Amino acid sequence: MNIRNIYDSRRIWKFALVGISLMLVAVFLYISNIFVKDLARQERERMEIWADATRELTTNEEGDIDFLMRIIEANHNIPVLLVDDEGNILSHRNFRLPEPIDTLNPMALTPANEAYLQEKLSSLRHSSNNIEIKIDDETTQHLYYEDSTVLRRLAYYPYIQLAVLLIFIAIAYFTLTTVKKAEQNKVWVGLSKETAHQLGTPISSLMAWTQLLEGMGVGRDVVNDMDKDVKRLSVIADRFSKIGSMPDKELTFINEAVHQSLTYMSTRIPKRVRLTIHTLDEENCGVMLCQSLFEWVMENLTKNAVDAMDGEGAIDVVVTSDEQRALITVRDTGKGIARKNFKNVFNPGFTTKKRGWGLGLTLVKRIIEEYHAGRIYVKESELGKGTTFAIELPVAHGN
Repeated sequence: MNIRNIYDSRRIWKFALVGISLMLVAVFLYISNIFVKDLARQERERMEIWADATRELTTNEEGDIDFLMRIIEANHNIPVLLVDDEGNILSHRNFRLPEPIDTLNPMALTPANEAYLQEKLSSLRHSSNNIEIKIDDETTQHLYYEDSTVLRRLAYYPYIQLAVLLIFIAIAYFTLTTVKKAEQNKVWVGLSKETAHQLGTPISSLMAWTQLLEGMGVGRDVVNDMDKDVKRLSVIADRFSKIGSMPDKELTFINEAVHQSLTYMSTRIPKRVRLTIHTLDEENCGVMLCQSLFEWVMENLTKNAVDAMDGEGAIDVVVTSDEQRALITVRDTGKGIARKNFKNVFNPGFTTKKRGWGLGLTLVKRIIEEYHAGRIYVKESELGKGTTFAIELPVAHGN
């Protein structure tokens, strides 16, 4: 299984975990909703009993008044309004009134309490929480009630739990992603530094061999070519050694940085590929760079462009700037990238090549964004016509 398959597999598992969590949340909300409806039905039944007791107390003088009063007074948590046909409030229970009730005359309402209860009555008229009490042929009363505090809390509780659960899932997902990313970073850093270390010994030996060959009379041109390749290996080893730690950066003019980065590639790309560099008219735009890592970025983009064109086409590198940033665009005339993959091309393991690890652009993104506080992205691309990558780097002011 290659890196891309591993990455896709992990992403599928993440989506599966989120999907299962959401399903569990949906089941929990469904069950909680059943409980809320059951409690609401029970409260409705209690209010109907309360209404029956009120009717009996009003119409049947021979009934058990003490029993009926106990039924009415047993309601301690459901706010109730008893109103006549004309909208006059006959009685009320369990409302939190804005002003204290007169203990000597509980049914006497102050203007503030009257206004409060009328407002409640106005809102309850539009709800289903009302029961008609038929006293006689000419008299009808209306019982309006609010959901109890317990029912209201239970109705909101599932959503509170849902919010808490989603926050927990988000934290868990972020933590797992961060841990995995940290583990991946450790692997990349360890691999890079080990590569640099392993290259060190043979490079030193090759340097000694070039000096020995020159002393043995081997042609100067041959020795020079070997020396260039050995120095190239040394540069590569130095680049790998810098991965994982913040590299030292120096103030560099962007024109010089781009030209120097592409000097090596300009002599090693196929002859049928035309490389053109358009730099700023004036050498006055400075950026803080680690030149060796920036060269790695430009070489990687150039190699990808050559591969995308199958060794034939044109690569245009354009440098512009404003007061805040330097912008480098690398445009090729290759196969292009589908819009849906504009961000995926920077993911570890993503590649359209038959061979390759799909790590080049991942390292490029890390070098530009983490080490140079810049930005790299696919500016535009069209299948069959080419792709433009853009690099933004902050301008060093005061240079």
